[in-house]
Amino acid sequence: MDIHKLSAINKILVVRLSSLGDILLTTPLIRALKNFNQNLQIDFLLRQEYKDVLKLNPNLHELFLFTRNDFENLNLVNKLKEKRYDLVIDLQNNLRSRGIISKLKGEKVKFDKKSFQKILLVKAKINLLKDAPPIPVRYAKVIEGLKVDSAGLDLFTDKEPSEAIKSKQNLIGLCPGARHFTKRWPAEYYIQLGRFLIQNNFNVVLFGGKTDSEICEQINKEIPEALNLQNDNDILQTAADMKLCSAVVCNDSGLMHAASAVGVKVLTIFGSSVKEFGFAPYNCKSLLIENNSLSCRPCSHIGRESCPEKHFSCMKELKPEFVFNELIKFINND
Repeated sequence: MDIHKLSAINKILVVRLSSLGDILLTTPLIRALKNFNQNLQIDFLLRQEYKDVLKLNPNLHELFLFTRNDFENLNLVNKLKEKRYDLVIDLQNNLRSRGIISKLKGEKVKFDKKSFQKILLVKAKINLLKDAPPIPVRYAKVIEGLKVDSAGLDLFTDKEPSEAIKSKQNLIGLCPGARHFTKRWPAEYYIQLGRFLIQNNFNVVLFGGKTDSEICEQINKEIPEALNLQNDNDILQTAADMKLCSAVVCNDSGLMHAASAVGVKVLTIFGSSVKEFGFAPYNCKSLLIENNSLSCRPCSHIGRESCPEKHFSCMKELKPEFVFNELIKFINND
């Protein structure tokens, strides 16, 4: 679709059902659409569990929530039909999203996931994504000529920082979780990094969602001085707390994008993934640490539950001492 057609459009539905990071990465596109035409009504379809990510976004008119319940989804489709959208933007582009939008009228555009290029990079190490722009820029390319601005991601919160964190200074956030094993820097490395930080007069804060409770408890047990603010996916509280940190250290995860969105410095550690896939911290003060000496990277574009080579060198060779030194230089470099 050409950008000139946008002038004749009033109502847009954006579809990105999941997950935390992917939904945050849509916010520059939403902002670009609104900047192009302030009168646009932009609605968004996403899964129920991620509604807080966008519920306070001033550029959106209405959120529609997807569930796995067939009856509810039938009701959902009927509600979407009633809206009579001029344009539907499918940024998920999978069987589920295509099934939904196929029932809607209006012009439809779909995100190019570059699946073939990703397979080539993972399987044959042929890199056709070397010059590929980051995902938010690629999202905007669904409308030819639409440009995103130089700002980063948007995550709006109405929460106050937790009482436990308000009185502390020199805060460094650690986000040790990630959905897949090969994206997680080892817990024992986070423990060592936390000890280095505490020895150097920093306060350590642990962040995580519901699935990160075990790893956060494990780290907190070994460094009891750390403040464990892991919660049951209260992303708006996590965002409010992250804002008080001097920097956040994280894996390639949704919380990496959350930290990027709230304007804190982000040091991220990549294992099986690489920045060419487009999911590095976006338009924020960031430092990406990865092991570029390995011919086996990337072994997956989404992550794996074990290292296929059995050595996990992509993470294990990135030692805590090295990450600590890089973090201190990064914090001091303004």
